[in-house]
Amino acid sequence: MDSYKFSGWGSEHGGLVGFPSDSDSADGTSTILARVGMSLISMEQACANAEEEIADWDFDRVVEDSQDQWSDILSRIQVDTEGVDENVTSLLYSSLYRTHLMPADCENPNWESTEPYYDAFYCNWDTYRTLFPLMSLHDPANFAKIVRGMIDIQRNEGWLPECREMGKKLFIEGGSHGDPVLAEFFVKFQNLAGELEVSPDDLYAALVADAENTPKNWNIQGRQADVWKEKGYIPSDTTYRGGSNTKQVSRSIEYAFDDFAISQVAKLLGKTEDAKKYTARAGNFVNLWNPNISVPDSNPSITGFFQPKFANGTWNYTDPRHCSVNDPLHATCFLNAIRRDGFYESSPVVYSQYVPQDTAKLIELQGGRDRFVERLEWIFDNNYFDSTNEPSQQIPFMYHYADKPGMSTQRSRMVIETSFNTSVNGLPGNDDSGAMGSYVFFFLAGLYPLPATKQILLSSPFFPSITFHNPILNTTTTIKSNNFTGNPTLSDAGGLTPGNIFVKSVTVDGVPYKSNCYLEWDDVFARSATVVLELTDDIGVTCGPGEHSLPPSLSTGGYD
Repeated sequence: MDSYKFSGWGSEHGGLVGFPSDSDSADGTSTILARVGMSLISMEQACANAEEEIADWDFDRVVEDSQDQWSDILSRIQVDTEGVDENVTSLLYSSLYRTHLMPADCENPNWESTEPYYDAFYCNWDTYRTLFPLMSLHDPANFAKIVRGMIDIQRNEGWLPECREMGKKLFIEGGSHGDPVLAEFFVKFQNLAGELEVSPDDLYAALVADAENTPKNWNIQGRQADVWKEKGYIPSDTTYRGGSNTKQVSRSIEYAFDDFAISQVAKLLGKTEDAKKYTARAGNFVNLWNPNISVPDSNPSITGFFQPKFANGTWNYTDPRHCSVNDPLHATCFLNAIRRDGFYESSPVVYSQYVPQDTAKLIELQGGRDRFVERLEWIFDNNYFDSTNEPSQQIPFMYHYADKPGMSTQRSRMVIETSFNTSVNGLPGNDDSGAMGSYVFFFLAGLYPLPATKQILLSSPFFPSITFHNPILNTTTTIKSNNFTGNPTLSDAGGLTPGNIFVKSVTVDGVPYKSNCYLEWDDVFARSATVVLELTDDIGVTCGPGEHSLPPSLSTGGYD
């Protein structure tokens, strides 16, 4: 080593090291082998970790071991690539790869524990929607370890982790979204919880702590639970202690979903009264629905939006265009302790389409199915949909709830075509800890999950077949598409719908299925199954004729 330089500022340090070339080699180059260890405890522990994890200097062996581990994870999902552009396959697997980069199991620097310590949750608000449902499909063993680590944090600190990194609690983005993460695991793997070393009692206690106890600082953990329980919404007034009173509307909508997630666990555990309580609280989103609000200088039939409200029950006001490309003030909705608009990272237009537990009620509030579809089209046509922010993610699939799944297929494929590819600019924004990678994966697989439930919305995959292997359940589920003719470029057809991309009918193991719009976990993924989709070029397909063909919602009794 002939030169070195170190720099540091606060807790951030770096180093630059130079090495001489090898004059004895044929081309004058040197081969440098470096062994790196990490620890949140000490430098000595980091060195010990490096020596334990890489005991020798066999570079080829280390590469091979790494390749074997990645091959094991990625090979659990197989696709038929006949008639599929190579870039589509690369996009699927590169997206799947990114979902396994974080969080990682680290050493616990804060207390003695035999439980895993997963630290980089940044943030659950980003990842609960699609990342953990994807883990349910193919990697429940690591999912269980993450859940155990989250429960251990709650046991020692009082609340589940939300936004956390390097042992530090960071600003929460939405609600207490450790709740739907734990609920996602338990809803899918209740019968295997003991085998996976997850205590149902401890899991439920962690959920209740989030729902019922208000921390001293709800900016960094838990919820503003006392006001939520008293009012059924978070008021706009700024007189509450315990944190910066911002994102009040967003937090209210997110708290309602969090309580829905808890209600699903309570039902499975036979806690009937708790299930009723949290189901009722899951409907609190209606408390901030103002039917008299419209968008200035826009379609007069688009009325009704979520709006901020004061503690005395009177309405505050936020322009529905706020925090969108159409905002005349060009405002943003990112973290800011003094911002009082009530929304986080998405406009009132987008948040007014986001009630995954009860979309049927949202359709009712918006004036019925036709008005609901009209509003969805207006959102896309006026660029309110934002593929870079998570509250928009489900919007392309929401036509399902209005019995127009063909339009969901068209819109979801257009999102992939216009926003995601394998180039250096192929990811809008950042990956948000695997949130975008899992989102893209599901769209390419022709699926969209409803977290903390057993329902997965269904469209057509970008492949003739896709197979999921779950090593814990020892199941293999294959979704096949009859009449697959490739993936037409919708933009080349002026946004029209060429080709066989719409689901006309569904069978499971040869038996006609109850819906063309969603699959039940127990019917398809909890056991080995073959799902066959009959594809057509008719965008007018429906969810089917049966009473259970539409995806479930709370107000239609879908989760009873």
